[in-house]
Amino acid sequence: MSASTDTAPSGTSAPPPPPPAPPALTPRELGRWAWRQLTSMRTALILLFLLALAAVPGSIIPQRNIDAVAVGRWQESHPRLTPVYDKLGLFSVYDSVWFSAIYILLMISLVGCILPRVRTYWRGFRARPPKAPRNLARLPESRSLALDEEPSAVLERAGEALRRRRYRVDIGEDSVAAERGYLREAGNLLFHVSLLVVLVGFAVGGLFGYTGSVIVVRGQGFSNSLSQYDDFKPGTFFGPDDLKPFNINIDDFRVKFLRSGQQAGMPTDFSADVTYSEQPGQPERTQKLAVNHPLELDGGSVFLVGHGYAPLVTVRDGDGNVAYKGPAIFLPQDSTFESFGVVKVPDAMPEQLGFEGLFLPTYGFTMRTGPFSRFPDALNPVMSLLAYHGDLGLDDGKPQSVYELDKSGVEAFKRKDGRPLRVDIAVGQTKTLPDGSSIRFDGVQRWVKLQISDKPAKGVALGGVLLAITGLLASLFIRPRRAWVRVRREGGRTLVELAGLDRSSGGNLADEIDELETQIQQQATPQKEKP
Repeated sequence: MSASTDTAPSGTSAPPPPPPAPPALTPRELGRWAWRQLTSMRTALILLFLLALAAVPGSIIPQRNIDAVAVGRWQESHPRLTPVYDKLGLFSVYDSVWFSAIYILLMISLVGCILPRVRTYWRGFRARPPKAPRNLARLPESRSLALDEEPSAVLERAGEALRRRRYRVDIGEDSVAAERGYLREAGNLLFHVSLLVVLVGFAVGGLFGYTGSVIVVRGQGFSNSLSQYDDFKPGTFFGPDDLKPFNINIDDFRVKFLRSGQQAGMPTDFSADVTYSEQPGQPERTQKLAVNHPLELDGGSVFLVGHGYAPLVTVRDGDGNVAYKGPAIFLPQDSTFESFGVVKVPDAMPEQLGFEGLFLPTYGFTMRTGPFSRFPDALNPVMSLLAYHGDLGLDDGKPQSVYELDKSGVEAFKRKDGRPLRVDIAVGQTKTLPDGSSIRFDGVQRWVKLQISDKPAKGVALGGVLLAITGLLASLFIRPRRAWVRVRREGGRTLVELAGLDRSSGGNLADEIDELETQIQQQATPQKEKP
């Protein structure tokens, strides 16, 4: 038996060996490749799109730094999604790690894109216009004519005509080269720089500024101190001691609702009259506060962002003593301003009292829905409350929301049939509870929600937006163009060739070259004949 061999059969050639694998990238080469990918224009556009996409959850999902109460209600309605959203940081999108990562990567990418382009633009800006091509007739727009004039005079006149049309001109021995539209690329660079300025402005405002909100009942006031805020979100480098000591009092509040039509019930306008002072001891000033017309103070901008109802109630305990008297803030739940709220009475004796339920500006009732509000204005206001007695949990030191009632230590008052007792109270009515306590509906007051924010670099961000608009307009309307004029003597006359090139798409250069030709011809003087 013959030994087996690995040789190919006669008449056939062995296949070529596979090409060697490329060598692995060194750490320096890998870093250079990663830097080029990060600083490419494509990556910058992708990051800008991702930043816009990442901001969408912040406008859909309630945010803790804007409305913590709305976050709490959302979490109660979606108990399964709440842990997932918490891990993803969707209740505080703009403070999340992933949003900050996109933000920082976009800034690095923009810097990496801008710096090389600035160097390239500077070299191109200082360079002379390119020389005339060998065959001008091949360009999209070209003309030729013959003049009875010296070539030097034609070149000088062509150069002057191009300068008047804002070209940068370079006159040679037998030709003129001209170019304009350098500011188009400057507009592109300005647009990219402005994006970086806007990002820096927002970053500085987020680090050194703050945003807070507070609900103030009409007739009451607000002092700019940390303890008076309902929600307060400071920047990383902002401390409570940095708050400026201004005061605001809500003197009056007005709101108008549409009374008829498909959009009946929609608010058409709401505004507040406020009295304020920026420093203790300074004279007070008055101003009308309206939507999109904030009050600008040294310590921040005050915006009117919402409104609602605060029913005035009086609660007497079982001993007949007044245990609570004043407004109770109820938060609107829908467009009819059906509002939810609580009244906590920790000073009631012998047991603490609590009330939870609805405020209905215009009372309505059906067997299917129960009590509801027909219209957002207070035309027939009614409070529909469940009453509780026991320990409200206010003495154990644990913080509680003023808009929620802790029911772990209380028990609802019961009707004779054992169901929870619900009391519906109109203005001026008093309802007595089984233990002898009572609650009276004295009237209706309104409250306004103020948002106070101080962003130190908001002027920088606004300037960046204006620069972006300027750069975008320059890049859209400035057209980079080149023009050449070449002359030569032939047959006792001066032959002139002129041509132009539009370096942007869609430009019509024919009219401009025709105008240049007309100016050269009109100013030509006949050449004197030699004796």
